[in-house]
Amino acid sequence: MFQGILIEKDDSGYRARLQQIHDDQLPEGDVTVRVAYSTLNFKDGLAITGSSPVVRKFPMVPGIDLAGTVEVS
Repeated sequence: MFQGILIEKDDSGYRARLQQIHDDQLPEGDVTVRVAYSTLNFKDGLAITGSSPVVRKFPMVPGIDLAGTVEVS
């Protein structure tokens, strides 16, 4: 579990909030990274505000620019 921004969309609308995120909320993937630092870039900002159709799959955790240690690959 980690603290992060989670972007969700459902019948009640679009929302982004800072919350505790469990591993089972994440999409399937091939790599698990223990993130030490992360930043938000311009596209992340667009995704958080919903200003542009950047997000294609929900839920989404923005912040692809990161530094950390690969734990599983």
